[in-house]
Amino acid sequence: MFENSIIALDWLGIVVFTISGALVASRNQMDVIGFILLGTITGIGGGTIRDLLLDAHAVFWIERPQYLAVCIAVSIAVFFTAHLAASRYRLILWLDAIGLALFATGGSEKAIALGEGGLVAATMGVITACFGGIIRDVIGKEDSIIFSHEIYVTAAVLAALSYVILHSLGAPRELSVALSVAAGFGLRAGALAWGWSLPRYRPRPPDI
Repeated sequence: MFENSIIALDWLGIVVFTISGALVASRNQMDVIGFILLGTITGIGGGTIRDLLLDAHAVFWIERPQYLAVCIAVSIAVFFTAHLAASRYRLILWLDAIGLALFATGGSEKAIALGEGGLVAATMGVITACFGGIIRDVIGKEDSIIFSHEIYVTAAVLAALSYVILHSLGAPRELSVALSVAAGFGLRAGALAWGWSLPRYRPRPPDI
């Protein structure tokens, strides 16, 4: 049951991130192979880096090629339906927000399941959530979302830390996941809706 719950989070997050990657391909007017490439890399990129760092055997999509097949199928579907989205960029941002919260929570959960401590687990959650989107933006020649003024990585940190803390307190798994996903998505959604941001560094003249 525990393993199945981790897989379910991976599935949902992968589908959402794959759609966001394929929509970036549509903004760049790529062919169907470009859709597959960008969608698949976005869908499985963060989880692949997580599994490599955790030395998980095997990397999740190699162990279960169904993940790869779904990324390809979803990317092809978006190739034929992307024109239906009235504002693809806003849709990308909201889908990315959902995937961010799901992957941050699921990545932390998998690290804990593999015996890692809280700090490592939270870090793996952030890597899982952010690195697929970073790769997507680089390949798609988009302004990387991590450099936006709005809160982004912080939302992944919140989701990942929330799961680690709730798990350490012995909260039921379902409650831990639900609250962590809600916290991460809620913070990112607030940033999208109202422009929430953290204080930023401002250059100052050096002291003489």
